[in-house]
Amino acid sequence: MQGTPTWAPTLFMYVAFAAIFYFILWRPQAQQRKRHEALIQQLKRGDEVVTGGGVVGRVEHIQQAAADKASMDDRVTIRSGDSRLIVERRSISRVASAPAAAPASNA
Repeated sequence: MQGTPTWAPTLFMYVAFAAIFYFILWRPQAQQRKRHEALIQQLKRGDEVVTGGGVVGRVEHIQQAAADKASMDDRVTIRSGDSRLIVERRSISRVASAPAAAPASNA
């Protein structure tokens, strides 16, 4: 009785599950994480941010942990209402808006 090996359909099923897992779950999550990290690395003074805890405020100062480049351990001072908060860069969940450019004068 010669025929196809019994392990071929099982192997195909495992490969199909791995491909589905990669393209539907892992890859989109990795791309979203990279976009978020790039956005947080470009953070600058005046940006309106939202922290992971839901605090909304404007960036006043960024104190870098390392002198050569921005890292997720940097301390960011934000102003929310009458309060100033110091948070780590990693706790900022999104940048709500960048500061508006000064309007051009119509002289």
